Amino acid sequence: MSNLETDPRESACGGPADGAAGPVEELLDGRDVVLGGPRAMRVTRTLPNRDVRMVGAWCFVDHYGPERATMRVPPHPHTGLQTVSWLLEGEILHRDSLGSEQTITPGGLNLMTAGRGISHSEESVPGARLHGVQLWVALPSHARGTAPAFEHHADLPRPVSPGVTTTVIMGELDGVASPATVHTPLVGAEVALQAGAGTRLALRPGFEYAVLALSGTVRVAGTDLSPGPLLHLGCGRDELELRSEGGGRLLLLGGEPFEERIVMWWNFVGRSHEEIVRFRREWAEGEAFGTVPGAGAAPLPAPELPLTPLKARGRRR
Repeated sequence: MSNLETDPRESACGGPADGAAGPVEELLDGRDVVLGGPRAMRVTRTLPNRDVRMVGAWCFVDHYGPERATMRVPPHPHTGLQTVSWLLEGEILHRDSLGSEQTITPGGLNLMTAGRGISHSEESVPGARLHGVQLWVALPSHARGTAPAFEHHADLPRPVSPGVTTTVIMGELDGVASPATVHTPLVGAEVALQAGAGTRLALRPGFEYAVLALSGTVRVAGTDLSPGPLLHLGCGRDELELRSEGGGRLLLLGGEPFEERIVMWWNFVGRSHEEIVRFRREWAEGEAFGTVPGAGAAPLPAPELPLTPLKARGRRR
């Protein structure tokens, strides 16, 4: 799933000096976004947020469901990022301009590295239950011009302790590493807690972290967190205490503060207004991003650019 807003907001972010230097507990409310029109699926978008635009290299977080919904996303482009697709219920068929065709189901990871440019489409079974998250990771300068790539990982590491199962989706957590390709030090992990269970996760003080509840209620560092807001935790933590009386599931995101300022508009991540203009023109011309075999729908046109130039304004408002 991607950003289908017809009037996408400019998001300019990055730079370690703007990150939280120590531990914080900030509840960041998301905004409801309708993807593709009034009858399409609704998501809650917590990154980029009004106050915190990135957590490490994580720059986009959409949480959708659980509900009966239909996802039909026509071919559309991406640059300068990785898309991370993670499902709790349902299934989604991914096709891309590399010729990849892969159905993602709960517990598996679809990871698409856009690099210098890729296009893809996504569709679900009409009216079936869907519950999941769509995440983007900004690529650093040394990787953002790389060739596009696609990976599917059906078997991810899942450390188990009494009442707790942790799935390491991206990066590394407490010595356990995902096989997925990363280009900056980061972590993405799902933690499922049975009723009455608790755990302490080992963290890196140099990483900044945030937590998103996916189901139930989990007490996170003294804050009761239910689905909706993103809990921004800042840097400087070496552990994180979790407990759930009724059972719950959450997503842990973290990484080294991203050192580069980025401009994110529609489905593009770049470094300047001029780059975004070029990406948009290349998509309209229909060559640089390839075609998606079997998509069965016309490519999605890019929205109009804003009247004022896109520019970086820092990772925090």
